[in-house]
Amino acid sequence: MDPVIELEIPARAEYVGLARLVVSSLASGRRALPEERIDDLKLAVSEACTNAIEAHHEGDVEERVLVRCAEAEDRLEVSIQDRGKGFDPETLPEHPPVTDPERLNFERGLGIPLIRTLVDEVTFEPSSQGTAVRMVMYCDPALELDVDIDHIDHIDLTGLDEA
Repeated sequence: MDPVIELEIPARAEYVGLARLVVSSLASGRRALPEERIDDLKLAVSEACTNAIEAHHEGDVEERVLVRCAEAEDRLEVSIQDRGKGFDPETLPEHPPVTDPERLNFERGLGIPLIRTLVDEVTFEPSSQGTAVRMVMYCDPALELDVDIDHIDHIDLTGLDEA
């Protein structure tokens, strides 16, 4: 599976919307996905990008967050990669069920459980160079486009964070 689009964004919250827009445009323009599934993907991308940005801030990392979108016959795959210190999602505390009043004591840490419910498959690949979150959404084959997007393989936002 080759990347269709690579997007590098500054590790700042105002760029999460751009990542979400690029991914949702690919999903809605190339796949016959119901609107609610596209909304699920947009929310999952937002959560993963926000976590990546927080990892950069905690590790005082200046590098950009990398968003990759790739397609296969039966799926759309989105990967969000940070350059933070890495973490193991299995070490996160277990949250009580949403019906338990104790759940109200958890103000943070709901992003990863949310991502797991929104996409069909998610894997976390932590390393000393950061964490990659790979999200898969199964769908029908890509639609044929009248426009050739093969030349769009990398978007660099260099200089945007200086504006």
